[in-house]
Amino acid sequence: MYTNAAPLHVLGISGSIRTGSYNTGLLRAAVEMLPPNMSLELLSLAELPLYNQDLEEQGYPPSVAALRERIAAADALLIACPEYNYSITGVLKNAIDWASRPAGKAPLTGKPAAIIGAGGRFGTVRAQLHLRQICTHLTMPVLLSPELMVVRAWECFDQYGNLTDLPTRERLREVLAALAQWVRLFT
Repeated sequence: MYTNAAPLHVLGISGSIRTGSYNTGLLRAAVEMLPPNMSLELLSLAELPLYNQDLEEQGYPPSVAALRERIAAADALLIACPEYNYSITGVLKNAIDWASRPAGKAPLTGKPAAIIGAGGRFGTVRAQLHLRQICTHLTMPVLLSPELMVVRAWECFDQYGNLTDLPTRERLREVLAALAQWVRLFT
């Protein structure tokens, strides 16, 4: 679709650091089905310290500086959002806290994004809604449609964490194509 356009670089962030995470699996599957002229870099949140303003004032720890640099360098974010206790994970919230400062001048400010997620009976609908609210506060334009909330994720992935469900793979492909169009509105 955008074969003559400049390449888009998307940063994929999983809100789970669990080995075998379905949300990380969604991002790995996304790498396999990118539209033309789009790259997807996966970034782990495992090494981030808990947000602490004292640490921030002393200078960003190396893992935080790397997170902020990767977000700033990306054209957009693809966030795979698990749901814990009707909300986003502490790991994801912590990363957002580090990347949302200083207010109005942070790497997340104005950064286009798409949200996907894999979970249980309701997929990740409540967490995604909460994340959209956070993104709105940060003036991050979030792709509205299509949405991807994988219900009963354990039925959609194999024992190695690979996305095997064909309808879910197709929906993910649609999200990626829509994200490419969405980002072009802001670049």
